[in-house]
Amino acid sequence: MSGDLPTVTVIICAYTAKRWDDMMSAIASAVRQPEATEVIVVIDHDEVLLARTRRAWGGLLVVENRHKQGLSGARNTGLERASGEVVAFLDDDAVAADDWLRRMLPQFALEGVVAVGGRADPVWPAGTAPQRMPAELWWIVGCSYQGLPVERATVRNVIGCSMAIRRDPLREIGGFNLDAGRVGQHPLGAEETEACIKLRAAQNGREVVYEPSSVVRHRVTADRVTWRYIRRRSYFEGISKAALSKTLGSADALSSERSYTSRVLPSAVVREIAHGRLSGAFAILLSLAAAAAGYAYGSVHRHTPGTVIPSAEHEVVR
Repeated sequence: MSGDLPTVTVIICAYTAKRWDDMMSAIASAVRQPEATEVIVVIDHDEVLLARTRRAWGGLLVVENRHKQGLSGARNTGLERASGEVVAFLDDDAVAADDWLRRMLPQFALEGVVAVGGRADPVWPAGTAPQRMPAELWWIVGCSYQGLPVERATVRNVIGCSMAIRRDPLREIGGFNLDAGRVGQHPLGAEETEACIKLRAAQNGREVVYEPSSVVRHRVTADRVTWRYIRRRSYFEGISKAALSKTLGSADALSSERSYTSRVLPSAVVREIAHGRLSGAFAILLSLAAAAAGYAYGSVHRHTPGTVIPSAEHEVVR
């Protein structure tokens, strides 16, 4: 570290021009961070978007994903080019508050802290959350959800759209798993969870911290608040957690999920029914059933990117 805070490289990964306006806002919010030593934009195998972004942001390092297509490969490309002691990842459809980094970085002065995650607040397409999206399900749209700590706390893993990790330890574990994570619209996940588990396992005493005062506003598109997306995203989350359980063991892979499904979700269903929000209660039960079906499928099949996975529509009895 130099001075009071570590140097920081902010990495933003993008894969589609459909998010152009959101992407421009995300980059601008990263550039505004006084603590950002550099900002790197990684374009995931789209030469037209690469050229357009370079024209728009000539002063930034804009590079192409040098690995196979997918968010993990794009993040690893940024990690390889980063000069900062800490790498902070911001989604291309998220806008960071002006004190985003200032709120996270002091946690790295604490002994053993290897990663810090911030809070992601959803920006809903209709302005407010639809009834079918109770706060316990906001993880489905990549945002902080009911059940996370409300104050700074040690956690198992950070949320991918807003996270900062020490660069060298992340490099030492090989970065993010190229066989995990989202590829375009294919909603696999758990690459951040896997990285955090590996970071802690590599050295005793390491901690991952959640800092809810560090905030980003994460855009939620209309297609992600549909019944189909709730079912599909939950199903693929189950598949991802099954794969994680195979490689790292279920004790770490499912430690947060056990308390979430045994305590948080049942009380949420009761609350939704008590307030007459039957669609909210049904959404929770649907998500739980889809995730269980995905986990069951993933437990007996090995998924590799590019293979066809039966859809959630076929796996979940409606």
